[in-house]
Amino acid sequence: MKTRLLLLLLLCASAQIFAQLTLKVIAIPASTPPGESIHVAGNFQGWNPADPAYILTDNGDGTFQITINPPVGLVKYKFTRGSWETVEGNASGGFLPDREYNYTGGAVTEEVEILTWEGQNSTAAANVHLLDDNFYIPQLDRYRRIWIYQPPDYDSSNKNYPVLYMHDGQNLFDAATSFSGEWEVDEALNQLFVQGDYGCIVLGIDNGGALRIDELAPWVNPDYNEGGEGGAYVDFIVETLKPYVDANYRTLPGSDFTGIMGSSLGGLVSQYGIIEHQDVFSKAGIFSPAYWFNDPEIFDHSANTPKTAALKIYSLAGYPEGNGSVVDDVNHMESVMLNNGFDSQELMKVFHADGEHSEWYWAREFPAAYEWLFGGLDLSAASQTSRGKLRLYPNPTDSVLFFENLPPLRKPTYRISAIDGRLAQKGKLEGTSINVGKLPAGAYVLTVFSKRKPVIAEKILVK
Repeated sequence: MKTRLLLLLLLCASAQIFAQLTLKVIAIPASTPPGESIHVAGNFQGWNPADPAYILTDNGDGTFQITINPPVGLVKYKFTRGSWETVEGNASGGFLPDREYNYTGGAVTEEVEILTWEGQNSTAAANVHLLDDNFYIPQLDRYRRIWIYQPPDYDSSNKNYPVLYMHDGQNLFDAATSFSGEWEVDEALNQLFVQGDYGCIVLGIDNGGALRIDELAPWVNPDYNEGGEGGAYVDFIVETLKPYVDANYRTLPGSDFTGIMGSSLGGLVSQYGIIEHQDVFSKAGIFSPAYWFNDPEIFDHSANTPKTAALKIYSLAGYPEGNGSVVDDVNHMESVMLNNGFDSQELMKVFHADGEHSEWYWAREFPAAYEWLFGGLDLSAASQTSRGKLRLYPNPTDSVLFFENLPPLRKPTYRISAIDGRLAQKGKLEGTSINVGKLPAGAYVLTVFSKRKPVIAEKILVK
């Protein structure tokens, strides 16, 4: 019996020894910084892009390799230089989907090439910048890269601008970071500006990669066991990102000048966002919406949430998408909205025979959607509305912050956030002062709400 047990243990140990997958990189980009470590991240180690235990060995002949011991099954992985900002890209420097290898056991070597590092060959316009490559999302306790597009005359004027919040930021401005081409939002808006458009600030929020479905679906889909974080994601835009942007950029913060837009699951969460927060968003661009993923919840939500404001919703789909099911869903949503008291003038739907579930289609149709959503606003008059009449003093302060010329507000509340978005203090606004004496020294964003609608956002300093 002992002999059999020993033999079994030896066989298991032997199997473990030979359960090895060697990933051998036979070529790397010429632009790779000399001496920089190459890591592998995958589903076998928690997708940590900087794990020191998963650095490839330099063979000294231009090749690199690492041997891992994954379980039998589908292995997903990517190479990085120690962060997701330095992840490998496709041939044009854009987004490369996860590598996959069906590991069946034994000692195997898989030879691969790293074509580029993402971010090379950027196509982003000069007026596109990173607002932050690691912006904190307190509602989900994670961080995300966020892009900002500023109109061509932002630095040379004193204008305040409408703002459009968009999902899947990797795909909006830069082919080098996109999955399969970009929306060309920056090129489109720059061209419209030349043709006389007033201008608009655009915030692009990167998707969460493996977390994208969870973050962009407001409800869990039981068949996929994914989704359910879309409400918290929209709350991040409303409660954290928008107040930060309004405090640090020249925006027109009212709902009349604020929109939300996305495609596929981004269209789903945009529909949810504009119905849930009619006091914050008055415009939504909903391209090729994946309503099916949260059916019937998204239709029930749109049917049962009372209409409280005038909205403009632009829906787009191609007839071939989902063999016609996406068009059917858009038509169904239109009926739901009309039955809930929305007017046909608030809803625009556009279908195309050649439309596909693809970035090239959304890029082609973006200008028309933007012009329908933001056209007709008296932006010249609105831009003269200044928050400068409000005075906060003393600023910096070490105890009490006073308001001067505070406008009349209904059920006023306030929120004070650290610059990275973390909540520092909140409460009801009673009178014309706030005691901030318990806050650590630093810079903060103060947002004042009137019936949950953000109406004032200013930077304050606590010393």
